[in-house]
Amino acid sequence: MSASQGVLMQSRGPGGRSLLWAVGFLMLAGTARAQETFTFLTSWAAQAEHGGFYQALATGLYKKAGLDVTIKMGGPQINGMQLLAAGQADGVMGYDIAVMKGREQGVDAVTIAASFQKDLQGMMTHEDVTSLGGLKGKTILVATSGRSTWWPWLKSQYGYTDEQTRPYTFNVQPFLADPNLAQQGYPSSEPFAAMKAGAKANFFLFADAGYPPYGTTIVVMEKTVRERPEVLRKFVAASMEGWKSFMLDPTPAIALIKKDNPTMTDEMIAYAIRRMKELEVLGSGDARINGIGTIREERFRATYDMLVQHKLLDPAKVDWRKTYTTQFVKDLRVMP
Repeated sequence: MSASQGVLMQSRGPGGRSLLWAVGFLMLAGTARAQETFTFLTSWAAQAEHGGFYQALATGLYKKAGLDVTIKMGGPQINGMQLLAAGQADGVMGYDIAVMKGREQGVDAVTIAASFQKDLQGMMTHEDVTSLGGLKGKTILVATSGRSTWWPWLKSQYGYTDEQTRPYTFNVQPFLADPNLAQQGYPSSEPFAAMKAGAKANFFLFADAGYPPYGTTIVVMEKTVRERPEVLRKFVAASMEGWKSFMLDPTPAIALIKKDNPTMTDEMIAYAIRRMKELEVLGSGDARINGIGTIREERFRATYDMLVQHKLLDPAKVDWRKTYTTQFVKDLRVMP
Protein backbone atom coordinates (compact mmCIF):
# COMPACT_ATOMS: atom_id res chain seq x y z
CA MET A 1 0.00 0.00 0.00
CA SER A 2 1.37 3.42 -0.86
CA ALA A 3 1.59 6.21 1.70
CA SER A 4 -1.04 8.19 -0.20
CA GLN A 5 -3.44 5.22 -0.17
CA GLY A 6 -2.90 4.84 3.56
CA VAL A 7 -3.74 8.48 4.18
CA LEU A 8 -6.85 8.16 2.00
CA MET A 9 -8.04 5.06 3.88
CA GLN A 10 -7.47 6.76 7.24
CA SER A 11 -9.44 9.77 6.05
CA ARG A 12 -12.54 7.61 5.58
CA GLY A 13 -12.76 6.77 9.25
CA PRO A 14 -14.04 8.92 12.13
CA GLY A 15 -12.42 12.34 11.99
CA GLY A 16 -10.97 11.43 8.60
CA ARG A 17 -12.08 14.69 7.02
CA SER A 18 -10.06 16.65 9.57
CA LEU A 19 -7.06 14.39 9.04
CA LEU A 20 -7.25 14.86 5.27
CA TRP A 21 -7.45 18.64 5.72
CA ALA A 22 -4.42 18.58 7.99
CA VAL A 23 -2.40 16.50 5.52
CA GLY A 24 -3.36 18.84 2.69
CA PHE A 25 -2.36 21.84 4.77
CA LEU A 26 1.04 20.32 5.51
CA MET A 27 1.57 19.57 1.83
CA LEU A 28 0.77 23.18 0.93
CA ALA A 29 3.07 24.42 3.66
CA GLY A 30 5.85 22.24 2.27
CA THR A 31 5.28 23.74 -1.18
CA ALA A 32 5.41 27.25 0.26
CA ARG A 33 8.69 26.50 2.04
CA ALA A 34 10.16 25.26 -1.23
CA GLN A 35 9.84 28.76 -2.68
CA GLU A 36 13.08 30.54 -1.73
CA THR A 37 12.54 34.24 -1.08
CA PHE A 38 14.74 36.78 -2.89
CA THR A 39 14.49 40.56 -2.77
CA PHE A 40 15.98 42.47 -5.70
CA LEU A 41 16.47 46.24 -5.60
CA THR A 42 16.59 48.11 -8.90
CA SER A 43 18.68 51.19 -9.60
CA TRP A 44 15.81 53.58 -10.34
CA ALA A 45 12.05 53.80 -10.78
CA ALA A 46 10.61 50.98 -12.91
CA GLN A 47 11.39 51.37 -16.62
CA ALA A 48 12.06 49.39 -19.77
CA GLU A 49 15.75 49.07 -18.85
CA HIS A 50 14.60 46.83 -15.97
CA GLY A 51 12.32 44.83 -18.22
CA GLY A 52 13.96 41.41 -18.02
CA PHE A 53 13.48 41.20 -14.26
CA TYR A 54 9.85 42.32 -14.43
CA GLN A 55 9.27 39.88 -17.28
CA ALA A 56 10.64 36.97 -15.25
CA LEU A 57 8.29 37.94 -12.44
CA ALA A 58 5.25 38.53 -14.65
CA THR A 59 5.59 35.32 -16.68
CA GLY A 60 6.29 33.06 -13.70
CA LEU A 61 9.91 32.28 -14.60
CA TYR A 62 11.04 32.97 -11.03
CA LYS A 63 8.21 30.91 -9.58
CA LYS A 64 8.98 28.05 -11.94
CA ALA A 65 12.57 28.13 -10.68
CA GLY A 66 11.36 27.81 -7.09
CA LEU A 67 11.86 31.46 -6.20
CA ASP A 68 9.55 33.93 -4.49
CA VAL A 69 11.03 37.17 -5.86
CA THR A 70 10.17 40.70 -4.76
CA ILE A 71 11.33 43.60 -6.93
CA LYS A 72 11.79 46.91 -5.13
CA MET A 73 12.41 50.18 -6.95
CA GLY A 74 15.48 52.28 -6.39
CA GLY A 75 15.68 56.03 -6.81
CA PRO A 76 17.82 59.15 -6.37
CA GLN A 77 17.73 59.01 -2.55
CA ILE A 78 18.30 55.26 -2.30
CA ASN A 79 21.82 53.88 -1.85
CA GLY A 80 21.61 50.34 -3.20
CA MET A 81 25.05 49.25 -2.04
CA GLN A 82 24.32 50.49 1.46
CA LEU A 83 21.04 48.57 1.62
CA LEU A 84 22.72 45.46 0.21
CA ALA A 85 25.44 45.59 2.86
CA ALA A 86 22.80 46.08 5.55
CA GLY A 87 20.89 42.99 4.42
CA GLN A 88 17.85 44.96 3.24
CA ALA A 89 18.10 43.32 -0.20
CA ASP A 90 19.48 40.00 -1.40
CA GLY A 91 20.66 41.50 -4.67
CA VAL A 92 20.80 44.90 -6.33
CA MET A 93 20.93 46.20 -9.85
CA GLY A 94 24.48 47.43 -9.90
CA TYR A 95 27.45 48.88 -11.68
CA ASP A 96 31.05 47.64 -11.85
CA ILE A 97 32.49 50.92 -10.56
CA ALA A 98 30.12 50.98 -7.58
CA VAL A 99 31.19 47.45 -6.63
CA MET A 100 34.88 48.39 -6.79
CA LYS A 101 34.31 51.58 -4.81
CA GLY A 102 32.30 49.54 -2.33
CA ARG A 103 35.21 47.13 -1.93
CA GLU A 104 37.45 50.10 -1.26
CA GLN A 105 35.11 51.05 1.61
CA GLY A 106 34.89 47.54 3.03
CA VAL A 107 31.67 46.32 1.38
CA ASP A 108 32.28 42.77 0.12
CA ALA A 109 30.00 43.00 -2.92
CA VAL A 110 30.32 40.78 -5.99
CA THR A 111 29.00 41.10 -9.54
CA ILE A 112 27.50 37.79 -10.68
CA ALA A 113 25.94 38.67 -14.07
CA ALA A 114 25.43 41.57 -16.48
CA SER A 115 22.12 42.22 -18.22
CA PHE A 116 23.81 44.52 -20.74
CA GLN A 117 27.16 44.10 -22.41
CA LYS A 118 27.31 47.89 -22.69
CA ASP A 119 26.90 50.53 -20.02
CA LEU A 120 24.04 52.85 -21.03
CA GLN A 121 25.76 56.13 -20.20
CA GLY A 122 26.48 58.38 -23.16
CA MET A 123 26.48 61.89 -24.61
CA MET A 124 23.64 63.78 -26.27
CA THR A 125 24.74 66.42 -28.77
CA HIS A 126 23.26 68.68 -31.40
CA GLU A 127 23.27 67.57 -35.02
CA ASP A 128 26.54 69.29 -35.94
CA VAL A 129 28.50 66.88 -33.71
CA THR A 130 29.07 63.57 -35.47
CA SER A 131 31.22 61.68 -32.92
CA LEU A 132 32.40 61.72 -29.30
CA GLY A 133 35.61 63.25 -30.59
CA GLY A 134 33.77 66.31 -31.87
CA LEU A 135 33.23 68.12 -28.58
CA LYS A 136 36.21 70.47 -28.63
CA GLY A 137 34.95 74.00 -28.12
CA LYS A 138 31.62 72.71 -26.78
CA THR A 139 30.20 73.18 -23.31
CA ILE A 140 29.64 69.77 -21.70
CA LEU A 141 27.16 69.22 -18.88
CA VAL A 142 28.46 66.67 -16.35
CA ALA A 143 26.71 65.52 -13.16
CA THR A 144 28.64 65.12 -9.92
CA SER A 145 28.60 61.32 -10.23
CA GLY A 146 30.00 61.55 -13.76
CA ARG A 147 33.14 63.30 -12.52
CA SER A 148 34.17 60.18 -10.62
CA THR A 149 33.20 57.67 -13.33
CA TRP A 150 33.09 58.40 -17.06
CA TRP A 151 34.31 62.02 -17.33
CA PRO A 152 38.00 61.35 -16.50
CA TRP A 153 37.95 58.56 -19.10
CA LEU A 154 36.28 60.74 -21.77
CA LYS A 155 38.57 63.68 -21.00
CA SER A 156 41.72 61.59 -21.43
CA GLN A 157 40.40 59.84 -24.54
CA TYR A 158 39.77 63.03 -26.49
CA GLY A 159 41.83 65.73 -24.80
CA TYR A 160 38.92 67.63 -23.27
CA THR A 161 39.32 69.94 -20.28
CA ASP A 162 37.47 70.59 -17.03
CA GLU A 163 37.02 74.18 -18.16
CA GLN A 164 34.57 72.94 -20.80
CA THR A 165 32.22 71.53 -18.20
CA ARG A 166 29.23 72.84 -16.29
CA PRO A 167 27.04 70.96 -13.79
CA TYR A 168 24.26 68.82 -15.22
CA THR A 169 21.00 69.27 -13.27
CA PHE A 170 18.98 66.57 -15.08
CA ASN A 171 17.07 69.15 -17.09
CA VAL A 172 17.20 69.28 -20.91
CA GLN A 173 16.14 72.93 -21.14
CA PRO A 174 19.74 74.30 -21.22
CA PHE A 175 20.51 71.87 -24.07
CA LEU A 176 17.45 73.01 -26.02
CA ALA A 177 18.40 76.67 -25.55
CA ASP A 178 22.12 76.43 -26.43
CA PRO A 179 23.27 74.90 -29.76
CA ASN A 180 26.86 74.83 -28.48
CA LEU A 181 26.05 72.56 -25.57
CA ALA A 182 26.33 68.78 -25.10
CA GLN A 183 25.18 66.80 -22.10
CA GLN A 184 25.41 63.39 -20.54
CA GLY A 185 22.40 61.11 -20.74
CA TYR A 186 20.87 57.71 -21.27
CA PRO A 187 19.65 56.62 -24.70
CA SER A 188 15.99 56.38 -23.72
CA SER A 189 15.78 59.41 -21.44
CA GLU A 190 17.35 62.70 -22.52
CA PRO A 191 17.04 61.99 -26.28
CA PHE A 192 13.35 61.16 -25.75
CA ALA A 193 12.81 64.44 -23.90
CA ALA A 194 14.62 66.35 -26.66
CA MET A 195 12.52 64.62 -29.33
CA LYS A 196 9.29 65.49 -27.53
CA ALA A 197 10.44 69.12 -27.43
CA GLY A 198 10.94 69.07 -31.20
CA ALA A 199 14.75 69.14 -31.10
CA LYS A 200 17.00 66.99 -33.29
CA ALA A 201 19.86 65.40 -31.39
CA ASN A 202 22.58 62.79 -31.76
CA PHE A 203 23.49 60.31 -29.04
CA PHE A 204 26.81 58.50 -28.60
CA LEU A 205 27.21 55.56 -26.24
CA PHE A 206 30.49 55.67 -24.32
CA ALA A 207 30.72 51.88 -24.51
CA ASP A 208 30.95 52.03 -28.30
CA ALA A 209 34.15 54.06 -27.88
CA GLY A 210 35.70 51.62 -25.41
CA TYR A 211 34.27 52.57 -22.02
CA PRO A 212 34.64 49.21 -20.23
CA PRO A 213 31.98 48.76 -17.51
CA TYR A 214 29.01 46.44 -17.97
CA GLY A 215 25.45 47.70 -17.60
CA THR A 216 22.55 46.75 -15.33
CA THR A 217 24.47 44.10 -13.43
CA ILE A 218 23.32 41.75 -10.66
CA VAL A 219 25.29 42.39 -7.48
CA VAL A 220 25.17 40.40 -4.23
CA MET A 221 27.26 40.10 -1.11
CA GLU A 222 30.17 37.65 -1.01
CA LYS A 223 28.43 35.88 1.89
CA THR A 224 25.39 35.18 -0.31
CA VAL A 225 27.61 33.59 -2.97
CA ARG A 226 28.97 31.25 -0.31
CA GLU A 227 25.71 30.45 1.46
CA ARG A 228 23.04 30.55 -1.28
CA PRO A 229 24.72 29.58 -4.55
CA GLU A 230 21.77 27.53 -5.82
CA VAL A 231 19.35 30.41 -5.25
CA LEU A 232 21.68 32.76 -7.13
CA ARG A 233 22.04 30.29 -9.97
CA LYS A 234 18.26 30.10 -10.32
CA PHE A 235 17.81 33.88 -10.04
CA VAL A 236 20.43 34.62 -12.70
CA ALA A 237 19.10 31.97 -15.10
CA ALA A 238 15.46 33.06 -14.74
CA SER A 239 16.41 36.74 -15.09
CA MET A 240 18.33 36.18 -18.32
CA GLU A 241 15.46 34.10 -19.69
CA GLY A 242 13.30 37.03 -18.70
CA TRP A 243 15.42 39.39 -20.78
CA LYS A 244 15.19 37.11 -23.79
CA SER A 245 11.43 36.88 -23.41
CA PHE A 246 11.09 40.64 -22.85
CA MET A 247 12.76 41.45 -26.15
CA LEU A 248 10.36 39.12 -27.98
CA ASP A 249 7.13 40.26 -26.30
CA PRO A 250 7.42 42.79 -23.45
CA THR A 251 3.67 42.97 -22.76
CA PRO A 252 3.68 41.07 -19.41
CA ALA A 253 6.54 43.14 -18.00
CA ILE A 254 5.08 46.44 -19.20
CA ALA A 255 1.97 45.90 -17.08
CA LEU A 256 4.09 45.47 -13.93
CA ILE A 257 6.42 48.36 -14.82
CA LYS A 258 3.47 50.73 -15.23
CA LYS A 259 1.92 49.45 -12.01
CA ASP A 260 5.10 50.23 -10.04
CA ASN A 261 5.77 53.47 -11.91
CA PRO A 262 2.55 55.08 -13.22
CA THR A 263 4.54 57.95 -14.80
CA MET A 264 5.94 55.52 -17.37
CA THR A 265 3.95 55.71 -20.63
CA ASP A 266 3.62 53.21 -23.47
CA GLU A 267 5.43 55.68 -25.76
CA MET A 268 8.38 56.01 -23.39
CA ILE A 269 8.67 52.24 -22.96
CA ALA A 270 8.43 51.58 -26.70
CA TYR A 271 11.13 54.20 -27.38
CA ALA A 272 13.44 52.67 -24.77
CA ILE A 273 13.03 49.14 -26.12
CA ARG A 274 13.72 50.35 -29.65
CA ARG A 275 16.90 52.12 -28.53
CA MET A 276 18.13 49.09 -26.57
CA LYS A 277 17.69 46.97 -29.69
CA GLU A 278 19.37 49.52 -31.95
CA LEU A 279 22.36 49.83 -29.61
CA GLU A 280 22.56 46.04 -29.11
CA VAL A 281 23.10 46.37 -25.40
CA LEU A 282 21.74 42.91 -24.55
CA GLY A 283 23.18 40.53 -27.11
CA SER A 284 26.36 42.13 -28.46
CA GLY A 285 29.99 41.23 -27.81
CA ASP A 286 30.57 38.18 -25.65
CA ALA A 287 26.81 37.56 -25.34
CA ARG A 288 26.68 36.53 -29.00
CA ILE A 289 28.90 33.55 -28.17
CA ASN A 290 28.31 32.86 -24.48
CA GLY A 291 24.75 34.06 -24.00
CA ILE A 292 22.89 36.87 -22.25
CA GLY A 293 24.31 37.78 -18.85
CA THR A 294 27.88 36.74 -19.53
CA ILE A 295 30.79 38.53 -17.88
CA ARG A 296 34.52 38.02 -18.26
CA GLU A 297 37.71 38.82 -16.43
CA GLU A 298 39.20 41.18 -19.02
CA ARG A 299 36.37 43.67 -18.70
CA PHE A 300 36.67 43.94 -14.92
CA ARG A 301 40.43 44.35 -15.20
CA ALA A 302 39.92 47.13 -17.78
CA THR A 303 37.49 48.97 -15.49
CA TYR A 304 39.85 48.59 -12.53
CA ASP A 305 42.82 49.85 -14.57
CA MET A 306 40.77 52.84 -15.75
CA LEU A 307 39.85 53.80 -12.18
CA VAL A 308 43.41 53.39 -10.91
CA GLN A 309 44.84 55.32 -13.87
CA HIS A 310 42.64 58.31 -13.05
CA LYS A 311 43.24 58.02 -9.30
CA LEU A 312 39.61 57.17 -8.63
CA LEU A 313 40.42 53.96 -6.74
CA ASP A 314 43.05 52.95 -4.19
CA PRO A 315 44.70 49.77 -5.57
CA ALA A 316 46.02 48.91 -2.11
CA LYS A 317 42.44 48.44 -0.88
CA VAL A 318 40.85 46.62 -3.82
CA ASP A 319 41.57 43.19 -5.24
CA TRP A 320 39.70 43.44 -8.54
CA ARG A 321 39.55 39.64 -8.87
CA LYS A 322 37.17 39.55 -5.90
CA THR A 323 34.71 42.01 -7.44
CA TYR A 324 33.10 39.42 -9.72
CA THR A 325 32.51 35.71 -10.24
CA THR A 326 31.62 33.93 -13.46
CA GLN A 327 30.31 30.79 -11.75
CA PHE A 328 26.64 31.61 -12.39
CA VAL A 329 26.94 32.54 -16.08
CA LYS A 330 29.81 30.51 -17.52
CA ASP A 331 27.58 27.59 -18.51
CA LEU A 332 24.25 29.42 -18.78
CA ARG A 333 24.00 29.89 -22.56
CA VAL A 334 20.77 31.90 -22.81
CA MET A 335 21.39 32.86 -26.41
CA PRO A 336 20.06 36.19 -27.72
